[in-house]
Amino acid sequence: MTSIAPVRVEAPVGPSETAPASEPPKGRKGLVITLVLVVVALFWISPLALLVITAVRPLSDFISNGPLSWPDQFTWSNFKDAWGIGNFATTYRNSALLALMKVPLGVLIAAMLGYALAKLRMKFRRTVMFTVFLGLTIPIYITIVPVFIMMRSAGATDSLFGLIGPYLAFGIPFEVLVLQSFFRQIPDEILEAAKVDGAGDWRVFFTMILPLSLPALVTVAILDAVATWNEFLFALILLNSDANKTIPVGLLNFQGQFANNNTGLAAGILIAVVPILIAYTLLQRWIVGGLTAGATKG
Repeated sequence: MTSIAPVRVEAPVGPSETAPASEPPKGRKGLVITLVLVVVALFWISPLALLVITAVRPLSDFISNGPLSWPDQFTWSNFKDAWGIGNFATTYRNSALLALMKVPLGVLIAAMLGYALAKLRMKFRRTVMFTVFLGLTIPIYITIVPVFIMMRSAGATDSLFGLIGPYLAFGIPFEVLVLQSFFRQIPDEILEAAKVDGAGDWRVFFTMILPLSLPALVTVAILDAVATWNEFLFALILLNSDANKTIPVGLLNFQGQFANNNTGLAAGILIAVVPILIAYTLLQRWIVGGLTAGATKG
């Protein structure tokens, strides 16, 4: 006796169940995103564009027509005058010398401390890490008076070398934060293999850690150099003579008691930021890569 298999009867599927949900065209969505990004980019670059326009217009045109108007005429004499008023021949030398002294020293100290916190077994490591990172929460403004009194007592005011100490104190915490995060991603097996072969901690650090951490080191060095180049408050408080002033302090020469040379100041700012713009343009790949290298585990 043969059995008859039951027949499955399926309900008809309506058009509302089979048709996919309507989605906006990808081309239109991409166009909207592009337009939004263009508007944001124009808004972001507008201060730089206004600075450039102000730097190439005469002061009389700036005063008569206002800062937001299009210039009636253009001039390049503002840059020549700004170079002399801002004493850039001296301030450029001082800022470059200060950056060359402070940045390598700060990166080396931060790299050694970051390596110790990330890879070495040491007592009170969490306490040291907490103490270092606590420096990120201290505003620089509340330390002006104590730092000035301390530097004056040590006879280190009005000296480029006297700025190195405060710059290191406020720059190292961020550098340690970036570098120790990167060092933690380096496999411990590589370091253990080197130690088995007889390498000590110093040799491992200089021959293995530093070469492997080149993107992070370059990123920290660039950011530290930019911060040192643009630092204003400590340089204003601790430096007195014109021979020792840095670029940000030299820009104060454009501000008088009864009048302001706005077009000359704009030209001076452009002269001051040229090295920074060049550095960011040429090394932006290193900056982004170094900051994101230690963000995820590999």
